[in-house]
Amino acid sequence: MKAGFPPDTDIQCGSLARKKMKPIPLYLAVTAHGFGHTTRLAAVVNTLLQQDPNILPIFVTPAPRWLLERYVQGKFLHRPRRLDVGVVQPDGLQADLPATLRALREFQAGSAALIRAEADFVSTQRVPLILADVPPIATAIAQAAGIPCWMASNFGWDFIYQDYGPEFQPFVTWIQELYSQCDRLFRLPFSEPMGAFPRQQLVGLTGGEPRFSAAAVAAQLGLSVERPTALFTFGGLGLQGFPYERLQDFPEWQFLTFDPAAPSLPNLTRLNGQQWRPVDLMPLCRWVVSKPGYGTLAEALRSHTPMACITRSGFAESPLLIEGLQRYGQHSVLSPAQFFQGSWDFLRDPPIPPRSSEQLDLQGNETIAAAILAEAGSQVT
Repeated sequence: MKAGFPPDTDIQCGSLARKKMKPIPLYLAVTAHGFGHTTRLAAVVNTLLQQDPNILPIFVTPAPRWLLERYVQGKFLHRPRRLDVGVVQPDGLQADLPATLRALREFQAGSAALIRAEADFVSTQRVPLILADVPPIATAIAQAAGIPCWMASNFGWDFIYQDYGPEFQPFVTWIQELYSQCDRLFRLPFSEPMGAFPRQQLVGLTGGEPRFSAAAVAAQLGLSVERPTALFTFGGLGLQGFPYERLQDFPEWQFLTFDPAAPSLPNLTRLNGQQWRPVDLMPLCRWVVSKPGYGTLAEALRSHTPMACITRSGFAESPLLIEGLQRYGQHSVLSPAQFFQGSWDFLRDPPIPPRSSEQLDLQGNETIAAAILAEAGSQVT
């Protein structure tokens, strides 16, 4: 598939004056796991496009196009390809390790052909740089195409797989070898050491910003600004066995959900089919209820919305994210038993204040975007 580039344009960008040049393609390799990696990279790209609309993002991800359209305000290309496995999950809290192992074996067996195909695409489109979050084979694609590979993440897949038992260790080694070829890592907050990456740069929190005020959200949804509101969001995989019957104990509350299978309840608004991002709803919310995921955590922190986080096992990054929430955000941490069988006292209790008064750097989008523009400029001068 060849990218359909728009006609030549005459665009002024910062200190770079680019006259009658074709857009500069940027290959964005996104992990296939869930939606969070896609949305946090899309937030960086949106900042990048605001600074230089002459960049043409090429999102390489199986995530749906509609998700990208909600985060990226500008032109982009979508190349549906699965560049890694992640963790196979039946829902947002559970991990299926046998299925993950089978998927890893199948993926590795076909990886050489995939690397060749993507390197050919990159070369054909004259891509000057790959930015990845964080499929390991992105480094191999870049090397085959003779261009740099940068990455941005708070963890690597070697960190996740290393606790899954001896059968996963060959994949840990393989992934670490690939990560060692990364030319530059933008290491996000709440991270593991990421020791496989030889060149690291610590950056601030990335993520989206709310586009509406609380009053605007309430008006569009036909809700009250005065009534307490909670948003349930569990990423693209949702949550099995959600205890919707608990909502009847809180008739004074307004609840929001993206679950298309949610029951029809008087105090529950279903958002499926509507062009909302979780971050856009947060100004109205007294609570965001979610799993430990960087994307939702980052957006809750950026919008100053309290977050009730349900713990999950099988994901080594979860304790790091929960510690970050407790350190910097208003919060409540719930066990699965407290959420599925408990009384939900957290709704009525005030959130626990952050443990630290330290201000979190929120300029991750801008830092990464500036580095990309500097690199892109060096490729065309």
